[in-house]
Amino acid sequence: MKQAIVSDIHGNLEALTAVLDDARQEGAERIICLGDLIGYGPNPRECIDIAEKFDICILGNHDVGALFDPEGFSSGAERAIFWTRRQLETGNGDAAEARRHLNFLAERPRNYRENGLMFVHGSARNPLNEYVFPEDAFNARKIAKIFGVVERACFQGHTHVPGVFTEQSKFLSPQELDGIYVLGDDKCMINVGSVGQPRDGNPRSCYVLMEENVVNFRRVSYPLEETAKKIYAIPELDNFLGDRLREGC
Repeated sequence: MKQAIVSDIHGNLEALTAVLDDARQEGAERIICLGDLIGYGPNPRECIDIAEKFDICILGNHDVGALFDPEGFSSGAERAIFWTRRQLETGNGDAAEARRHLNFLAERPRNYRENGLMFVHGSARNPLNEYVFPEDAFNARKIAKIFGVVERACFQGHTHVPGVFTEQSKFLSPQELDGIYVLGDDKCMINVGSVGQPRDGNPRSCYVLMEENVVNFRRVSYPLEETAKKIYAIPELDNFLGDRLREGC
């Protein structure tokens, strides 16, 4: 079965639509989302509507921030999540929609496991909040502790930077891998990148397709100027959130 694994959509409807179109064209039969459906972007309700049809959807820290008080957010991210919360609570004037959206977020699990694979937002030891950045590959102690709770492979997001961490304390970018990584006997952690706000210097949406043991990093263009224009029109969303889409940072 070919599966699409997406993460960090962040209310970017144009990016999500483009990625799902690409996944369907590539024959994906299952969609797994690693959280952060909302936050930063201008279309939180619409993105949740789509995510409700995913096969599996994990909880992200921005999803939690919309339900409770956000912790550790920057001022811009905090303003964005409070605006997002208001959009969800009002439901565009539809109380039933508001309840459905909030209940959907509240019911998301913090992780999902199957066949030795783990799916989280942050990390295997702290599924919601722990960042594992590429430079953490040099922190052998941190990597070893996280790998201690990985059975075979862990798929994660949160940093918006795609790539593969190996047990040998290496981080391999998709470019170094020519976009393909094959799961073997060694444990690994795979960051699938971000659909709605890439931060690896490439503005195109990133996600992975997995079939059997083969993981394929995909980059997808989308009309980001449309998303940026929507952000600029919302005073509570910093213009920076639209600007950064062009740079992928």
